[in-house]
Amino acid sequence: MRISDEQGSAIGGSDTMKTDYDTFAGAYARANESNLLNAYYARPAMLALAGDVQSRRILDAGCGAGPLSEGLREKGATVTGIDSSPAMIELAQRKLGADADLHVADLSEPLPFDDDLFDGVVASLVLHYLQDWHAPLTELRRVLRPGGRLTLSVPHPSAYLVNYPTRDYFAVTQYSETFTFGDEEATLTYWHRPLHAMTDAFTEAGFRISVVSEPPYATNVPRELLPPDLGDRSAFVCFLFFVLEA
Repeated sequence: MRISDEQGSAIGGSDTMKTDYDTFAGAYARANESNLLNAYYARPAMLALAGDVQSRRILDAGCGAGPLSEGLREKGATVTGIDSSPAMIELAQRKLGADADLHVADLSEPLPFDDDLFDGVVASLVLHYLQDWHAPLTELRRVLRPGGRLTLSVPHPSAYLVNYPTRDYFAVTQYSETFTFGDEEATLTYWHRPLHAMTDAFTEAGFRISVVSEPPYATNVPRELLPPDLGDRSAFVCFLFFVLEA
C-alpha cells in the first residue's frame, strides 16, 4: 500500500527536506480530516499509544493543521504545537482557537523550550522528512522530563522494500512520491531508513524503546475507504509506531 502522511508537515530545514507544505496546506488539511490512513489509522493509533494524557503537558512536534493536537486536547492534555510551515500553523490556529499554544519551529534546530518541560511528545509521521535524526531526537529528549514518553510514527520500512524492490533497503535514501489531495497534486520528499538505523538513533539519543506497534485500522472506518483486496484482514503494512521513554 502506498503511503501518505498524517498531520506532521514541514518540520525539516531546506537542506534536509524538499516538501513545501505552504503551497498546498489547505488541500492537505482537508484530505487529512477523513481519509483512511490519517483519520482511521495513524491518528487513532497515536492517540491510543499516547495513553492517559489527562492534565499532562504534551508537545505535538510537526502538528500540521492540528488534528492530533485536537484529539489530545479532547483527552485532557495541555498541548503545545510546532511546525515549520507557517501556513499549517495558521490552519491549526483556526482549528484550535486563538489561545492555542502554537509555534513556527524547525525540528532540525534548537527548540524554543526549556529543559524537562513536557510530560510527553508526539511526532506523527514527521521524522522521515529528515536525513539526520540525531539532532531532532536529542532536542526532543532535552525538552522531555525524565521518564517522559515520545510517541512517534514513521513509514513502515518494509513498505519501502515492497514498493521499491530494486533499491537498497539498508541505505538511508531520499525519495519522492506524488499524491492528489482533493483537486491538488503535490510531491512529498522523504528519507527511507532501515529499521536498525531507526532503533540505533533512538538509543543514541537517550531513549529506551518501550513499545513497537503495528496496529489495526479503526473499527469504525467506512468500508468503501478500505482497499478492495484487503479481504477479512484487520491490519495492513503502512506505518510503524514506537513509544520511547526518556
